[in-house]
Amino acid sequence: MREKIINKSSELFLNFGFKSVTMDDIASEMGISKKTIYVHFPNKTKLVEATTLQIFETVSCGIDSICALQKNPIEEIFDIKQFVMEHLKNEKSSPQYQLQKYYPKIFATLKSKQFEIMQGCVADNLNRGLELGLYRKTINVDFITRIYFNGMITLKDQELFPLKKFSMNTLMEYYLEYHLRGICTPKGLETLTKLLKINLN
Repeated sequence: MREKIINKSSELFLNFGFKSVTMDDIASEMGISKKTIYVHFPNKTKLVEATTLQIFETVSCGIDSICALQKNPIEEIFDIKQFVMEHLKNEKSSPQYQLQKYYPKIFATLKSKQFEIMQGCVADNLNRGLELGLYRKTINVDFITRIYFNGMITLKDQELFPLKKFSMNTLMEYYLEYHLRGICTPKGLETLTKLLKINLN
């Protein structure tokens, strides 16, 4: 039952946001009593914590699987973006923003875990891109890794990027192109141009 509650909560939180969804909503959607949820989770904060951890683990495993394919590094970035978008339901309700606002401790823990995972993944992508001559030799891998991660977090700031003005998918597209144009060699730009054309179609 615990797993079922986490799975249903994940779906609701990603679609409607961590603040918007109540314990009553989850119980109603599952056709169970609120007491049943409280048997497994003493309060909503504990449920949010378990849910975010499970979402994080699932997304991390998916990203690891994509990285294990050792594809062209530029293609890899777009594949990861596609996977994350599908998995996070395009973040219609910007759940990460609600998480940061209403559950700051959970958000801080999650951010730290995300950086740990992304640091390795992005650094590996950059190093392979350098070896293949797709990225400029002059880039500082540690700096780019950190600035890339920081940019990703900032995209989810709704005050800066209101959802009415930008969909999360559009923001990610803009950001990836911005990131890659800054680090690609002419050879890398050829690959990027081809991928952007495919994405447009």
